[in-house]
Amino acid sequence: MSNLIQQRHSICSFTSSDSWAILSPIEQNIKRKIEAVGTPLENWDIQINYGIKTGCNEAFIISTQEREDILSNCKDREERLRTAELIRPILRGRDINRYGYNWANLWLINTHNGIRGRLERIHIEDYPAIKAHLDQYWNRISKRADKGDTPYNLRNCAYLDNFSLPKIIWKRIGSILRFSYDNTGYLGLDSTCFATGEYIEYLCCVLNSLMGHYLLKDSPKTGTGDLLVSVQAIEPVRVPYYAKYDSKLSNLLDRQITNCTIGVEKEINDIVFSMYGLSPNEQEYVTLYVKQSQQSQ
Repeated sequence: MSNLIQQRHSICSFTSSDSWAILSPIEQNIKRKIEAVGTPLENWDIQINYGIKTGCNEAFIISTQEREDILSNCKDREERLRTAELIRPILRGRDINRYGYNWANLWLINTHNGIRGRLERIHIEDYPAIKAHLDQYWNRISKRADKGDTPYNLRNCAYLDNFSLPKIIWKRIGSILRFSYDNTGYLGLDSTCFATGEYIEYLCCVLNSLMGHYLLKDSPKTGTGDLLVSVQAIEPVRVPYYAKYDSKLSNLLDRQITNCTIGVEKEINDIVFSMYGLSPNEQEYVTLYVKQSQQSQ
């Protein structure tokens, strides 16, 4: 045992009051490089939020067929148009892939509770066909905690408009990290989190890269071992604030979403590794670490 300790030992100064962890020399070098060039995402001009919680998915999440049934029950063209605008496509955590997503043809009845000072809440009386649908679930929607001013309204969501912006959306709890890019205004269920703001396409590439997975290796875990990638887990992640890579990574993101290939992914990984200044040995270490962690999950 003493020989093993001599071979694997690490020298730590413990000169600061910050929290500390025992790391191998290569891990210490990688950590130093991350801290030297990376800025915590909480200090970026981005907003990170949770998806929408309905309190009764059976009532508010509908299929395409149910959407068509509701629209066909509208009394006139005007009601049909405003009803169609209120029913929005939604993504669940299970729909999220790396870079892109597979929409399951599900929709949210977005009877929102308004945004104070900016947006009036939805009045169900203006949407008779939606009211008829929700009335089927009255015993459940009327007793739920997550409701707005009336049982027909969803809970308050001050950042509702952010869903319409270009965003990264990811599964909040899962065994494998996946970050998807969306610029079409899909909503996200509470099984997801999403981020909007500056350099979103760039960040999507970084977080999906091998290095991005390494940055999130210390995320909290559930009792079953799944990663808990909440707002609190994402905010401390240190990413280099390099606008010069934004255009290059944005182009690679478009190519990867359109035609997912190993070659494009390698380009993304190489760029991200170079941003952190990792040596070939350090890149190999990170790659092996991530692959082994994915296999164990």
